[in-house]
Amino acid sequence: MAQAADNGNDYPLSEVPAGARKGLFSTSIMLFGFTFFTATMFAGGKIGMAFDFKTLIWAALIGNLLLGAYAAVLGLIACRSGLNSVLMGRFCFGEVGSKLSDMLLGFTQVGWYAWGTATMALALVKILGLPEGWTIPLMVLFGFGFCITAFVGYRGLDLLSRVAVPAMCVFLVWSLWLATGKVGGLDALLAIQPQESMSMNLAITMIFGTFVSGATQATNWTRFARNGRVAMLSSMVGFFFGNGLMIVTGAYGAIVYQQPDVVEVLVLQGLSMIAVMMLFLNLWTTQDNTIYNFAAAGCNLLRSERRKLITVVGAGIGTLLAIGGMYEMLIPFLILLGSIIPPIGGVIMADYFYGHKQRYPRLADVRLPKFNAVGLAAYFIGAFCAYVSPWVAPIVGILVGALAYVVLFQLRQLATRSAGTSRA
Repeated sequence: MAQAADNGNDYPLSEVPAGARKGLFSTSIMLFGFTFFTATMFAGGKIGMAFDFKTLIWAALIGNLLLGAYAAVLGLIACRSGLNSVLMGRFCFGEVGSKLSDMLLGFTQVGWYAWGTATMALALVKILGLPEGWTIPLMVLFGFGFCITAFVGYRGLDLLSRVAVPAMCVFLVWSLWLATGKVGGLDALLAIQPQESMSMNLAITMIFGTFVSGATQATNWTRFARNGRVAMLSSMVGFFFGNGLMIVTGAYGAIVYQQPDVVEVLVLQGLSMIAVMMLFLNLWTTQDNTIYNFAAAGCNLLRSERRKLITVVGAGIGTLLAIGGMYEMLIPFLILLGSIIPPIGGVIMADYFYGHKQRYPRLADVRLPKFNAVGLAAYFIGAFCAYVSPWVAPIVGILVGALAYVVLFQLRQLATRSAGTSRA
């Protein structure tokens, strides 16, 4: 087992052993780098165009606190069990049924990878004034280049985050300082009125939905945490502070410059080269994590330990989607994610805390059914309710999925006992 980890295999089909666990700094900076994502700043920019600064801060606090709490609970389960979400899916959805969650989670991650790849190529052509014909070759270059650290494994992701996160923090502080000077100080910022409109529910859905897929699969790293405290604290660092910083930064620039695109803001500030460096580091620290998530889902789907090969295949699929126009579909993609992904986490939490009484058996020691009808039905109920809900769809999906699992699990227990009594 230890040898598999040293080779960057990272236990794709089994529990992470005690000897491979990591401390708070390693896990936190990994998740912090993961949540440093241009799409999150873009979503923050859209929200910033629709709210005054005080209301924006409330939306960011609520949305990211909920996201951080969701990631922290899943992180605790991952740490205790040593399993990631796709492996936990075997317990709540069944050996074959778990392939549903593998495909859903894999699809969302390769979709994000495509968006990030297209964003980098298009922005570079625009900022540097390159010929349009360079766009597709750059997509291919970044599509495969971004996956290098994911190919290496946890060690590659960790090393990149340790270098990129401090650099990006410096760039962000610089940009915010220039924006504050441009608008005339905080008092002037607070006086700016929004030019567009958006409901608070939609704002929270966008904040939560932007990274709910990532939070659901952050178990790929929190399962390496040394203990439950490390897993939960690092989740909050990444998804409350990291994601929150991205939302507020994007919104800040949008309020001052009336421009939701953070790269455009940096260009307006006269920081074209900083914009290129920021975008490159920002996307790379998320892209490699994203394609790593895809590989984890792919390994479980195919029951294969060839994580590195699946990483490269995923990069190829993402590159093709980028060339096909994924860049234009961000907002519809976010809304879709807010409906179909959160119920997976809700069912996993209910299955662990209620169905398994906070203890999974070792995967190698248990024979699981092909389909877990309770878990699958609970997922579809949660996803449907999230899709039609006028309220915050991701929260509805999590709560309804978890509640449906508990109710259906209890009904199955009653039916089993009743059948046993009848036979007696």
